[in-house]
Formats: sequence, structure tokens, C-alpha cells
Amino acid sequence: MRVILGIGGALLVWLAWPVMKSAWQAQQADTATTALRLNYKISLNAVLDAIDALDRAVASDPTASRHLQRSELLAGVALSPNFAPTDQQRAEWLMRAENDLGQGLGDDPARGIAWLRLSSVRMALEGPSQRSVAPLLMSIDTAPMLLPLWQPRLRLILDHWQVLTVAQREQVGVYVARTWQLSASHGWFADAVLTPIDELFVRYYVRNEAGAQEDLSRLLGERRSKSP
Repeated sequence: MRVILGIGGALLVWLAWPVMKSAWQAQQADTATTALRLNYKISLNAVLDAIDALDRAVASDPTASRHLQRSELLAGVALSPNFAPTDQQRAEWLMRAENDLGQGLGDDPARGIAWLRLSSVRMALEGPSQRSVAPLLMSIDTAPMLLPLWQPRLRLILDHWQVLTVAQREQVGVYVARTWQLSASHGWFADAVLTPIDELFVRYYVRNEAGAQEDLSRLLGERRSKSP
């Protein structure tokens, strides 16, 4: 019996070791991930070291979570304004991020943040297209009311307006109007407006909301008065 228990224990350790090793390796990337999320100052070498740690973590335990974790770092370093990679290096990071997102979301599709990241990555690689619209809509379907996603999602909606079908425009219009209704403050709507065309579309989305036009005019006026 002791021999059987000993063999069982050894087998359990052997099976669990890759998972434990992967978790330890992935933990080494936490500082860089947090810095990119919060736009803290961090060196490019520190981010690249974190990506290397996640490469080892994925190799040890290639789960959906590990792939999605690495995609956040790859997309973050590629899209951050704090670094200045060559076009070739930036494209390589984005393609790796897209591949990780494809594998991760294939195994764990209920990830609204990851779908939004995939939309951003594809748009950065190819420009607005139905390939980047599809994950944008999946992000809305899987996490429609996740507050931190409202502003970046609205920005992507505005960036994709010209490639949306009529049905898709109606779909996102319902979402934008609903988030307006649920928002205690509407400043993030004004923050998403970068051009006169953006303003036109945002006003169109909330055209049936009481007081929305006046509120937008006030918010946009405040931001314009503060701009240099």
C-alpha cells in the first residue's frame, strides 16, 4: 500500500510540475503587465524580459490563460506610445499577439477583454475591416456592461464606422445608447471624440437620449477650452 501511495504521490508531483513551473514563470511578468496596464514608466528591456518569462510559461503549460496573458504584453508593447519599435518589430509583436489570442479564445471564448484586444491588434495590423469588427462585436456580446471597456470600445466603434454594415451599426448603436443610460458621468463619451466625424457619430448614437446633445456640447466645450 505504501508503495502504491508513493507511486501515486510521485505521479501527482510529476503531472503538477509543469503547471507549477508555468505559474512561477508567469508570475515574473506581473510587474511589466501592471506597468503597461497603468501606463507606468518601464524600460523596453524589462518588458522583453517579461515576454521571455511568459514564453517559458507557455512552453511549460500552454493553456488559454497563458496565451492570453502573453498576448496582453505583446499587444501592450506594440501599441504603447512609450516605445519606438521598428515597423517590422511592431508587426511581429502584433502577429504573435494575434496568434496567442486566437489560441486562447479558441479554448476560452468568454473573454470580453481579450476579444477587444484582438480587435485592436487586427486594426493595428490591417486597418479597420470586418476581421477586426468581428472580435469587437464578440467583445460586446461576451462583456457588454464591463465598465472599464466602455471608452476603448467606443473608440473602436468610431474607428470602424465606415466598414460596419447597416445591421452592425444598429447593433452597436443600441449598445452605445444603453451605456449612455447606465453611465453616472458621460465624460468618457467626450474623451472618445477625436475628430468632428467622431462627434457626429456619437451625437447620432445618443440622439434619442433626453438631454444628451446639450450634455455632449457642454463636455466637449470644457475639453476644448482646456486644450492648448
